[in-house]
Amino acid sequence: MKDKLQAIKEEALKSIDEATDLKVINDIRVNILGKKGELTSVLRGMKDLSKDERPVIGQLANEVRNIIEQKLEEAKVDLGKKQREKQLTEEVIDVTMPAKKNVLGHRHPMNIVLEDIKNIFIGMGYEIAEGPEVEKDYYNFEALNIPENHPAKDEQDTFYINKDIVLRTQTSPVQIRVMENQKPPIRILAPGKVYRSDEVDASHSPVFTQIEGLVVDKNITMADLKGALEIFAKELYGEKVKVKFRPHHFPFTEPSAEVDVSCVMCGGKGCRVCKNTGWIEILGCGMVHPKVLEMVGIDPKEYSGFAFGMGLERITMLRYGINDIRLFYDNDVRFLSQF
Repeated sequence: MKDKLQAIKEEALKSIDEATDLKVINDIRVNILGKKGELTSVLRGMKDLSKDERPVIGQLANEVRNIIEQKLEEAKVDLGKKQREKQLTEEVIDVTMPAKKNVLGHRHPMNIVLEDIKNIFIGMGYEIAEGPEVEKDYYNFEALNIPENHPAKDEQDTFYINKDIVLRTQTSPVQIRVMENQKPPIRILAPGKVYRSDEVDASHSPVFTQIEGLVVDKNITMADLKGALEIFAKELYGEKVKVKFRPHHFPFTEPSAEVDVSCVMCGGKGCRVCKNTGWIEILGCGMVHPKVLEMVGIDPKEYSGFAFGMGLERITMLRYGINDIRLFYDNDVRFLSQF
């Protein structure tokens, strides 16, 4: 048994000296000192020795175990150090190299303009109101003085979920919902996505953003409407811009008008953008129709109001001189980074 212990020690020390990585060291530990290891097997056989041999063989076995364990620990430390040195050599970092540029996101031009518009009207005492994009036909048409089979429905053809549920064509339903649940005075701005079955081209999209405003109070007149929109235009496009109101027709306002501003590209002199007229249409507006007020329970003899609506894409295109609405939805960093 002494010879066997000596052979185990010599073989273990030789294997440890030849080991090249930590995995081999661990395998040697398991094969020699583990529960089923060679040295453990020898120790289990001590029960067959005589009383005189057991102490001698036991002491020798412990010495062999201690020597192997010490050698394994030394090899583990030495190989670990060599492995770290190799890793540092192979994975060296050149601290003089330029770091990878961190590309930051940028606000979308439509969001920039939307925030500016909100701030302009909030400064005039308006509140921001929101409503559902999937809307009842009643709120989208009937409550706005557009009954069933009215020709105005053709101009705002939309996507129907069923006969009574539609994707809203305007944010005007928000105005109706607010007037139903809030007594005058009312001053709101309602931005949001709207839907119409338009073909996609440079100036149309089946999904776009509309911003509508509503004011209802006692003694509100067309002069109040003109004053508010003139302030808005000058704040957004500059003090030099001029505003013009043209008579128009909308079912939910009476009287109604379309608003033009002097061309921001040529200063009103005439160019390709304004088709040499010097003016560009930006929104529609008018005094809230008495019938609309009656339908929401507001007495038109006591209260009056005005409303207006504009497309955010169009306002943004005019502000930055963009000629294709599709650029807003392409998510092209080359385009977005210009703003």
